[in-house]
Amino acid sequence: MSGKVRQRATANPVDQATTTVNERILRECHAVYTDREKGLLGIAENLNLKLLAPRKKITVLLIGNHSAGKSSFINWYVEEHVQRTGVAIETQGFTFVTSGKKRESLTGNATLHLYPHFKDLMKLEGVMEYLATEVSTSKQKKFSLVTFVDTPGLVDGDMKYPFDVDEAILWLGDLADLIFVFFDPMGQALCKRTLNIVERLNEKHSERIKFYLSKADEAGSETDRQRVMMQITQELCKRPGLNKCGFDMPTIYVPQLNVRSSRCVNQIDDVCKQVEKTINQTIQNTLNTLERDCEQIADIIDSKLEDDRNASSYNLRARGKGALFGFLGFILPVILLVNFLASSVSNDLLTSLLGKAGAEALQVYMAPVAGFWKSIPPDYHMHTLGALFLITLVLLFLAKWSSRLLPTLTRKQKRVLSENRDYVQDFVKGRKEALYLEYLQQSVGAADIN
Repeated sequence: MSGKVRQRATANPVDQATTTVNERILRECHAVYTDREKGLLGIAENLNLKLLAPRKKITVLLIGNHSAGKSSFINWYVEEHVQRTGVAIETQGFTFVTSGKKRESLTGNATLHLYPHFKDLMKLEGVMEYLATEVSTSKQKKFSLVTFVDTPGLVDGDMKYPFDVDEAILWLGDLADLIFVFFDPMGQALCKRTLNIVERLNEKHSERIKFYLSKADEAGSETDRQRVMMQITQELCKRPGLNKCGFDMPTIYVPQLNVRSSRCVNQIDDVCKQVEKTINQTIQNTLNTLERDCEQIADIIDSKLEDDRNASSYNLRARGKGALFGFLGFILPVILLVNFLASSVSNDLLTSLLGKAGAEALQVYMAPVAGFWKSIPPDYHMHTLGALFLITLVLLFLAKWSSRLLPTLTRKQKRVLSENRDYVQDFVKGRKEALYLEYLQQSVGAADIN
């Protein structure tokens, strides 16, 4: 196929408006997370909470044997010749096809800068040199909300890939929102490599995988088509993970490539509907996730503030206990020292120093201590002093141990936490409600929305 695909009249004004609203909703949700000043990612990081920013587009992964029509389908959907097509193995690496401001081709490093959530793909040896991105200005269908990932054509035999193609596709499958599996009736539709990868993908992402018989118009008569579909279905059903009820494999082909009329039913529009359905589900999931993340952040902040209040109460009690033990540990040796000085000094000296009233008061207050000391035999005075010294050390140790404080938040930290809680609870959740309303108004009348 050469030249550009003939432009088709698509996208009526209502459809364009719907796409614009959906695109803006996803972009605003993404901005709520990534805003430099008040982004949820920054707020969550300060709370040791890991959040993931929602993507602004869905990712559709296309896999299949070589010449299965993956690149041709992308060109048809975009309505621009962005991918090379042909009988030969044209796609030897992974190509991301997305919409943008101008037509551009990006290499592997630039691709990972554009898609930072795919950076772990670098860990697979040899993949970087076979990564590319094609940016198209097309706004046809729902392309502004879709990123297609075109994968290498899969073949059996002695074909060697410059990287572990199986692991790369499986890794991409974990991040894809949709996985389209194209079976070519004229090529290696029963390629074991394709079936093995599909079986492994199906173990974790069965709800995302959709099977299609591509190039169905080239399969010959209706009988030939049915025979091919039966062979593919039988081969898939031999694998336990793929043997399921309600198996569906619509027949599709690219209309522009069909030079002559065909009686084959073309269900390619169902592929577009599947993409649009996934977009709508992604928008709903994104808005629901936004609300859950706001609740999670608010709960963590409330928990931190509550812990801080409990820590402050504990610290107040700890300071009281520490002060009490410290006072007892300090006053005991002071009393003994004062009693020793009072008993060693003559009454005349005390009267001259403290006055008559002061000397009498001191004798009254020291009388219990003096009586206690006189009751102890002189031979045990040193033992008693040692015991009292030990008691003093124990009281001082208890004072230090009981006065240990829990960490608390500063006033600034508490203010920032309160502001962040109010922000996510009032502004972000309010914005989420407004975006949900805009989304619903596309399909539901205003009178039906509470």
